[in-house]
Amino acid sequence: MQTGPHLHFKGNCSEALKLYADTFGGKIEFSMTYGEAPGAEKAPPELRNQIIHARLNLGNQQFVLGMDASPEHYQVPQGFNVMAEVEKPADAERIFNILAQKGTITMPFGETFWAQRFGMVTDRFGIPWMINCAKPLEAVARKSA
Repeated sequence: MQTGPHLHFKGNCSEALKLYADTFGGKIEFSMTYGEAPGAEKAPPELRNQIIHARLNLGNQQFVLGMDASPEHYQVPQGFNVMAEVEKPADAERIFNILAQKGTITMPFGETFWAQRFGMVTDRFGIPWMINCAKPLEAVARKSA
């Protein structure tokens, strides 16, 4: 089984997934607009060029799905964060800084007891992220003992 987030956007899904693909080194494997989908004639004209479904593959069986929700169904994301586990502190910082551009930092990027680097940010698309570059478990266990 695999799990992955299905993110809803307010009309900027294509832009968001392109930024995520560039930032994380992924590839958009599939993207369909409301106008390309079966039943397109029923879609309101203002939605026809927006994304009904897209998949961004991030490697190692990781993925993000996305869509543009219709205005009456869109809700500001809350109650979750998308976690990005990054191996190198420099890569984690680069990713955090890109997502923070025109976004809101909710926890500044820095060292914690569990991570070489960690930070929380809501990007300009309204998606909340946690960027984590973990310390080795042995180091965390020693500090908590």
